[in-house]
Amino acid sequence: MKAIKYFSIIAMLLLLSCSTSRITSTWKAENVQAKKYNKILVLGLIRESDRSIREKMEQHLLGDLKEHGYNAICACEEFGPKTFENMAEKEAIAKLGNSGIDAVLTIVLLDKTKERYYVPGRIYYSPYYNYHNRFWGYYTTMYDRIYSPGYYEVSTKYFWESNLYDMDSKQLVYSVQTQSFDPSSSEILAHEYGKLIVNSMVKNKVLTTQTPPLKAF
Repeated sequence: MKAIKYFSIIAMLLLLSCSTSRITSTWKAENVQAKKYNKILVLGLIRESDRSIREKMEQHLLGDLKEHGYNAICACEEFGPKTFENMAEKEAIAKLGNSGIDAVLTIVLLDKTKERYYVPGRIYYSPYYNYHNRFWGYYTTMYDRIYSPGYYEVSTKYFWESNLYDMDSKQLVYSVQTQSFDPSSSEILAHEYGKLIVNSMVKNKVLTTQTPPLKAF
């Protein structure tokens, strides 16, 4: 019985250590070299019903860019939740230019789906010698396994896309699509996503790795 509890704890720790987000595809424009941008705007395009997720996604991605030495700002703090609503392209580009922004990194929630699934009761397996050699041990163990009621749970899948736009050329230079499966909280979702996207851009030589500025004491 102790062995079962031990392996259950180990399995739980391994599950918690696994990331719930993964990259499904990336695209990079031809002849793009790693570039040092002066000021990157992180802009979330997420429904108002998921506004709290948008803010966390922007702030975590912002933090990960800063950890790599980039000067970055998030749209939710700089311009508000409806950044460019009812603006013409010329007006929006001018607004970015006046703020010194030379790159825009978007976060778009492409889709969010929920799936309901059944979890049967007592699905663990006990070693043979623990219950099989005596009738009552076998009977009670199998009875609990068969007659314990199961229950339903709901899992959530998020499908994301982030694009990096160079505001000098006005062109898309990098795009990355990801999937997040049933994160335990929006905080963990945002934390995993930020690191995943920034590391992807550095690895694929879209952004240069910079030394973060020293903090004043």
